[in-house]
Amino acid sequence: MLSLEEPTSGRWLSQVEGHLEELLIDHAHCEKKAAGVAMNLLFSYVDCVPLARAMTEIVEEELQHFRMVLDLLERRGVRFRKLAPSSYGARLQGLVRREEPARAVDRLLVAGLIEARSCERFALLRDHVADGELRDFWGGLFESEARHHATYVRLAKEFQREEAVVARLKELAAAEAAIMAEGESEPRMHS
Repeated sequence: MLSLEEPTSGRWLSQVEGHLEELLIDHAHCEKKAAGVAMNLLFSYVDCVPLARAMTEIVEEELQHFRMVLDLLERRGVRFRKLAPSSYGARLQGLVRREEPARAVDRLLVAGLIEARSCERFALLRDHVADGELRDFWGGLFESEARHHATYVRLAKEFQREEAVVARLKELAAAEAAIMAEGESEPRMHS
């Protein structure tokens, strides 16, 4: 369902376990970036009406999630601040081909893979974090991330045949799994 080549390793849960406040801050930044990605896609491919409609909905939903994380941070007395991001998103963006329509396909599939990984990690947090409020919060976001993933994959098929999209998704998923396997030292949603 999520197009991920490999599941998250136990290393990640151990890494973030004692750093949930930092993870929440990073989560807020991820929601903000997700809204920006959808907005960029809307501007880049405004002539594709199905994409324009879907990106409008995703931008609104991602900004709502951003506000929800900010509210949660505020309730907990955690100051929202800049964090050094993981290299995950930039490394995936580096795989995007330059020529259209392959560029559109890759941009959509990379966004879809990021949503898929977020979805999977929200489920892990829901199932493993002791804090009930955080469990409920992350569990509540699971469905929208899965829906966003499916939307991005479906929209890629507006630009190329389904067989080509499926083959490219498999390639990008393998690259995403390799990036995840390397891991990073800072506890992040995508470390």
